[in-house]
Amino acid sequence: MRLHDIAHARAGDKGDTSTITVIPYDDADYAWLARWLTADRVHDHFADLVNGGVTRFELPLLPALQFVCRNSLDGGVTTSVAIDTHGKGMSFRLLALHIPRLVVSEESSGG
Repeated sequence: MRLHDIAHARAGDKGDTSTITVIPYDDADYAWLARWLTADRVHDHFADLVNGGVTRFELPLLPALQFVCRNSLDGGVTTSVAIDTHGKGMSFRLLALHIPRLVVSEESSGG
């Protein structure tokens, strides 16, 4: 399955840095997502775009995971000739990431 099957995303930018926040549709999926969706996996997924590091911030009260992708927007909005200088398309690309099928436990499904 793909990440977009269990989550949606919001994107932002500041200069040459893109931020992508991944929010599961079901709060019960956050713990699994936090274990599986690491900064390394996101960096590998964006290997051709992110020339700097990826830092992950956990936001369990939302619940959400935010990824800060440095050196990823070809200089940013004011200096780049890239099509997606705001990095909005990066959130859709991240949601296309293949993930293992989420197995719903009896505990989380109410059964």
